[in-house]
Parts: sequence; structure tokens; C-alpha cells
Amino acid sequence: MVCRRGEEVLLIRRGRPPRLGEWSIPGGKVMWGENLIDAALRELAEETGIVATISHLVEVYEIIDSRFHYVLIDYAADWISGEPRPGDDADEARFFNMEEALKTVAQPDLRDVLLKAFG
Repeated sequence: MVCRRGEEVLLIRRGRPPRLGEWSIPGGKVMWGENLIDAALRELAEETGIVATISHLVEVYEIIDSRFHYVLIDYAADWISGEPRPGDDADEARFFNMEEALKTVAQPDLRDVLLKAFG
């Protein structure tokens, strides 16, 4: 989930594998019977304490390796309330301006998602 607050974007520093210690966007697993949008908003609240509303679908990625098959569905969302605080899977959570965010995020595909979300 790319959570936007004006020209800022919310990033979390991952507290668990995969990519432990890297900056990313909030996200997680869909629970049985949960729709995708509800799952994205729940994960956002659990990881950061932020309440937002979904704006649009940004990208769908499929990652297949020897151990896992992930489908990553990235939405853009607009901040409604709350100040970032780490929780659940995050060690740190805060808003960055886009220039800082693009320098902070290590993965090129995630930088592309950030840019598309602000498209």
C-alpha cells in the first residue's frame, strides 16, 4: 500500500524477513474471507496506526522462487488520520518526501510503484 499524505509517502522499516531492516511500503497477507481492500487497510493500520482510504490500484506483481509464490497487489491510498508508529511487522514508520523515499528504498520495482502511485 502506497499511503500518500499530500506530497509525502509512508514507508516502514521491516522488522521481519523477508528484507529485514529494509525500508518498504506497508503490506501483508490476506486473511481467509477478507477482501483485498479490507486486507490492505487492516495491514496499514496494524503496521503503522494510520487510517486511509483507497484511491486506486497501482500494480500487480507475481514473484515465484524455489520456496514461495507471491502475488503482490499494490494500491494507492490517501491518509485520513493518525501519526505513524511502528507496530506488528515494522520497526519504524514515517512519512518521507518523494525525493527522500526514492533514495531510501532499495528495490527498483518498489521505486517504480511509488512513482506510479503519484502518477
